[in-house]
Amino acid sequence: MTLAADFFFSFRSPYSYIALVKLRDRVKDHDVAIRLRPVYPMAVRVPGFFKRSNPLMVKYVALDTTRVAQQADIPFHFPRPDPIVQDMESLDVSPEQPYIHRLTRLAAAAQLEGRSLAFANAIAPVLWDGSVIGWNEGDHLSRAAASAGFDLEALDAAIVAAPERYEAIIKGNENDLGAAGHWGVPTFVFQGEPFFGQDRIDALFWRMKSHGLQRMSSE
Repeated sequence: MTLAADFFFSFRSPYSYIALVKLRDRVKDHDVAIRLRPVYPMAVRVPGFFKRSNPLMVKYVALDTTRVAQQADIPFHFPRPDPIVQDMESLDVSPEQPYIHRLTRLAAAAQLEGRSLAFANAIAPVLWDGSVIGWNEGDHLSRAAASAGFDLEALDAAIVAAPERYEAIIKGNENDLGAAGHWGVPTFVFQGEPFFGQDRIDALFWRMKSHGLQRMSSE
C-alpha cells in the first residue's frame, strides 16, 4: 500500500528548496506519495514577522542554508530577484507581492491536478540553483514548466480568471499546517504527526517505515 505524506512548502523558503531536492531520490526509491501543499511565506502570512524576529535571524539563515546546501552538494544561490518584495535593510515588506502570489497560486493550480510536487521540482531550481538571474523574465519559468508537462500560460490565465479559487486552496493549506501542529516550512505531516525542517526527512521516512513503507523494486 502506498503511504502518503503532506509537504508544506514555500517558494521563498531556502530550507523548502533544500528539502525538495533531498526528497527526489527518496520518492523515486520508495512506494510513497508526497503531496506538496504550497503556502505563503511568513513575510506574507504574518504581517510584521521580520520586525518581531531577532535581527540576527536573516544573517544566520543565509549562512546556514548555504552550508547545508554545500554539505549536501545541492546547487544553491538566493533568488535574483527575491520572490518577496522586501527591503532587507528596514525589513519592510511591500503590500504588493506579484512574484510570490503568482508562484504560490501556480503551485495551487498544480495541486488541483495532483501534480504540485512535479511543478515545484521544475520551477524551484530556476529560482534557487544559481543558474538564472532574472528568473521572472523571459521564458525561464515557461520552459521549466513545460519540461514537467505544464502549460504556464494556460495556468496563468485560469488564475487571473478566478484568483479566489486558488487563494482558497492556499488558505486551506495554511489552515491544515496549523492544525497539524506547526507554522513554518518545510513541514511534513504523516498521519497527523508534523516533522519540521529539511533535517527531519530521515525521521519522516523512519516513521513511515514503521507503518510499512516499502522500497520500490529494482526489477
